[in-house]
Amino acid sequence: MQKIPIELKGSNFTLLVLYLNTNNIDLISKSLYKKIQEYPQFFKNAPIIVNVSNLLNQVNWKKIQEVIIAHGFYIVGVSGCKDNYFKKVIIESGLPVLLEAKKNNMNQDLNSFYNTCNLKKTKNEQRERIKKIEKTHVINTPVRSGQKIYAQYSDLVVINNVSAGAELVADGNIHIYGSVRGRVLAGANGDITSKIFCTTLFAELISVSGQYWLSDQIPSHFVGKSAQIYLKNKFLTINSLS
Repeated sequence: MQKIPIELKGSNFTLLVLYLNTNNIDLISKSLYKKIQEYPQFFKNAPIIVNVSNLLNQVNWKKIQEVIIAHGFYIVGVSGCKDNYFKKVIIESGLPVLLEAKKNNMNQDLNSFYNTCNLKKTKNEQRERIKKIEKTHVINTPVRSGQKIYAQYSDLVVINNVSAGAELVADGNIHIYGSVRGRVLAGANGDITSKIFCTTLFAELISVSGQYWLSDQIPSHFVGKSAQIYLKNKFLTINSLS
């Protein structure tokens, strides 16, 4: 049977949302530079969504777009635009205007692109996926920068170190028996009971079912220590393993 040439399917991507709170081009540029210097590996060639809901009138979108691209980001879409003329300008610049779905919690930015494309699974579908958890996926070797490991319908166990710029994703729990400096995303299919366990926490990003912290949001007294991260009342919570 001949395979059809193309297919359009729903998927789940982890994208950062850049919120712009000023029209000042120089200030935007300086702020982006400062943030990139803090986490160069994490933000290198990162795809992002730009949220313009807080921008005032008289926006020079062309200049803003050029500044963001000049700092090495890839803009995949623009959200939060309410002005029709501004929408036209954005579309003419070659970018889509994304409609944000209503969310119960603003920390769900990592799922915004998934939601705006109307690819969000129903609660029943999510329950069915969660039921399909398979045997644990075990990695014994170091996870290098640039590597991405996805444990679909299962837990993920890494018995080694995870370098900066690497990414671990699992539909279930994630266990890391080593130093972790990359991105760790548990409960990727919406399982709010998933947890992250690690022995030495230096992560660039940690996420459970769409709720996430960047490294500067992780409580400092847990950095470099053993910890477990999970959701409690829909908010990320961290505790010591010892």
